[in-house]
Amino acid sequence: MSLAAYGWNEAWAGRLAAADCGRGMAARVLAEHRELYRVHTGATELPAWISGRLRHDASSVADLPAVGDWVVMEHGGACDAALIHCVLPRMSTFSRKAAGKRTDEQIVGANVDTVWIVSAFDSDLNPARLERYVTLVWESGASPVVVVAKADLSEAPESIVAGLTARVVGVPIHAVSAIDGAGLEVLRRYLAPGQTIALLGSSGVGKSTLINRLAGHEVMRTVSVRASDGKGRHTTTHRQLVLLPSGGLLLDTPGMRELQLWSSDEGLEKSFPDIDAIAAGCRFADCRHESEPGCAVHAAVESGELAPGRLENFRKLTRELAYFERKRDVRAELEEKQRWKELTKEYRRRFKGRK
Repeated sequence: MSLAAYGWNEAWAGRLAAADCGRGMAARVLAEHRELYRVHTGATELPAWISGRLRHDASSVADLPAVGDWVVMEHGGACDAALIHCVLPRMSTFSRKAAGKRTDEQIVGANVDTVWIVSAFDSDLNPARLERYVTLVWESGASPVVVVAKADLSEAPESIVAGLTARVVGVPIHAVSAIDGAGLEVLRRYLAPGQTIALLGSSGVGKSTLINRLAGHEVMRTVSVRASDGKGRHTTTHRQLVLLPSGGLLLDTPGMRELQLWSSDEGLEKSFPDIDAIAAGCRFADCRHESEPGCAVHAAVESGELAPGRLENFRKLTRELAYFERKRDVRAELEEKQRWKELTKEYRRRFKGRK
């Protein structure tokens, strides 16, 4: 086994050489359990903690290691846990807004080449949610692929995929079944040595079952969905990077009940290229495609060229991003005021009584 098996290459060697991390060796984060990590050095797998300096210098949780990260660490030997000193700059970062009311970024996976957005031929198949996932993946720097699992449960999977293709534009869509093996050969083409694939989707869509089938043995625990409502239960409780016999790496993630966008500078344009192309014909350059005169996007909906649901979801995501950006700006302003307030107090404390 070597670091190359986990995706190490000349580009990462260059990033390591340019990084100001001091002494140490490179390793990849395979899993995270609260604040304890599992890392692989290419020779062995070790438990690891983050150093006090790394924690102190981190401006947010997003600066700390995430599954898929390349880190620089030191190991004292024997049974001691390794100590992570720094995180190498990421090639790609899949982020979402953390669940709840706080405005925090949550890193779902780092340095991922391709993301399989896994849905299923049942009540989970939701085109609007797929568009949301695709937007997040494009923004991460990875490439999205839609995988519709449990094809054995559908009487007409081809027609359903054709309908999704018209809605989720410019993204490969594959119907697969982990039960009878249909479509799995197509997925194996993505699993080239050193390539990292993340699986995202709701609980119960079959992510862990898919990993087990591709691995050829059970590496992830699975349970059946609830018969009452067809919804899945959380069998994956943490993110984990798994090396397959083919040489590819799969990153399994817990099912997501809440999926809010974190940022999207280019994600919306890549997720809705048809709307972006049509909007070039709008009368006004800043047209929001609401009720403006001369809106080419509205005309496309009326003529049947563009599905109304696709435009509505585009508007929803645009409004959500605008609201979230405003919310983040307010928080940043408050944090900056608090920082200066603390600096002023510290200055007064140090120079109190001096003339």
